[in-house]
Amino acid sequence: MTKYLSQEWLDESRALAESQPERPGASAQMQYVVTGGPDGDIKYYWILGDGKLLESALGDAPDADFTMTLTYDDSVKIQNGELDANAAFMQGRMKVTGNMGKLMALMPLTNSAEYKSLQEEIRHITTF
Repeated sequence: MTKYLSQEWLDESRALAESQPERPGASAQMQYVVTGGPDGDIKYYWILGDGKLLESALGDAPDADFTMTLTYDDSVKIQNGELDANAAFMQGRMKVTGNMGKLMALMPLTNSAEYKSLQEEIRHITTF
């Protein structure tokens, strides 16, 4: 089990994501900001290329297309499958700045069977 929002967790999640199918055009640099966690605010990023998670690390993305900001509690709910990320965005619980078109183009990925299966795998390796 790896600690949620640690670099080890990001590395293990990226390894699990290697089996995700290629999705041409599904590319972005995504910055996450999780506020109010037990270790304070955490920033991390994902670099997605054609549906593949190429890089994930703590810190700031060099050229983020958009930034998603949410509370630690909501991020845990999303990770545990108790809150849909798209619903959190639509309800204003996840704040987004930057290229909204790029974000909207990626949203269907989160509804795919492969992505949902990946989320379940990640849940099994995560401790909060």
